[in-house]
Amino acid sequence: MNSLEGKVAFITGGTKGIGYGVAESLLALGMRVAITSRSAERAEEASKQLQSKGEVLGVEADVRDFESQQKAIQKVTDKWGQVDVVIANAGVGHFAPIDELTPEQWQDTIETNLTGVFYSVKVSLDALTKSKGYLITISSLAGTNFFPGGSAYNASKFGLTGFTQSVMLDLRQKGINVSTIMPGSVATHFNDNTPKPEDAWKIQPEDIGELVVDLLKMNPRTLPSKIEVRPSQPPKK
Repeated sequence: MNSLEGKVAFITGGTKGIGYGVAESLLALGMRVAITSRSAERAEEASKQLQSKGEVLGVEADVRDFESQQKAIQKVTDKWGQVDVVIANAGVGHFAPIDELTPEQWQDTIETNLTGVFYSVKVSLDALTKSKGYLITISSLAGTNFFPGGSAYNASKFGLTGFTQSVMLDLRQKGINVSTIMPGSVATHFNDNTPKPEDAWKIQPEDIGELVVDLLKMNPRTLPSKIEVRPSQPPKK
């Protein structure tokens, strides 16, 4: 994308953590940003916090519900007439050994982290085709590295990584760029974590925001389709 000012971004799960950090970075470039949350209250609160930085729209939407995603993208196009960038960021984590993992936890993980991205992509395809836009999914290093207690999360992120790479091949001839970002440890509230000063070694949400900006500013002839990103100096074990 030659100029990002005035472009429109749609970020799922954009009210905190990585999504919020990406929103801040895009607003700093003069983009217009829609952020979604399952909670109307959180969507409204986060959008108010970001309003001093630029044009923001908070939208209540559940990525697990196709109709909800359709309504969300319609609100964005009704307001701004276009969608140029989609950041499929919403995600959850349920971690337990397989003998303790419940069917409800499995279903929530897969529906949010994998099916939810499919829904987000499907509802935004017409808009992205018109704008020759950019789709970015937020996967994880857990999408290539498995670990004990991660059966549901690993399955969702391995699936998301493969899904995104296949979609990239489907869409690049339509002029739509597709990338997946696979972060390691990030200092966010994910999985009920509370960021602490001692988390300074971790990737920060704004670091992912900078990476998204770099992707959007990349010469259009070049497509970094899968990006692994990890802390440069994790604590020694």
